[in-house]
Amino acid sequence: MRVKIKRIDKTMPLPEYKTPGSVAFDLYSREDITIAPKTIALIPTNLIIEVPKGYMLAVTPRSSTPKRKGLLSPHGIGIVDQDYHGEEDEIKFLAYNFTDAEVKIERGERVAQASFLRVDTAEWEETDKMSDDSRGGFGSTG
Repeated sequence: MRVKIKRIDKTMPLPEYKTPGSVAFDLYSREDITIAPKTIALIPTNLIIEVPKGYMLAVTPRSSTPKRKGLLSPHGIGIVDQDYHGEEDEIKFLAYNFTDAEVKIERGERVAQASFLRVDTAEWEETDKMSDDSRGGFGSTG
């Protein structure tokens, strides 16, 4: 799959898959940032990516980010839509500092990862009656 990408700062690397089996590529911080305790920050990743039709780009913390840096994505996942690729549409990682200390992010530091996921859009068929095979509502399997 060929994907159009623009780096805002051309001195920073293009994303890469670190191993032949990697399904996500790392995202780097474009600038030095300090995130105060218990606050949310947007970390610019230097990239504008034109997500191909039939896909979304999922942005998540790297597996080591919560333990090493004390950061999580408050939504768990960031979604980059197919039509988010204009000149002002830099992908940013929304990070929550869950620690009691400042977290420093250095320019060029790997802060998140992203992967392309296939998606489809629904065509709604409204009904007044659903199947009688109810499971009992929220939390019914536990």
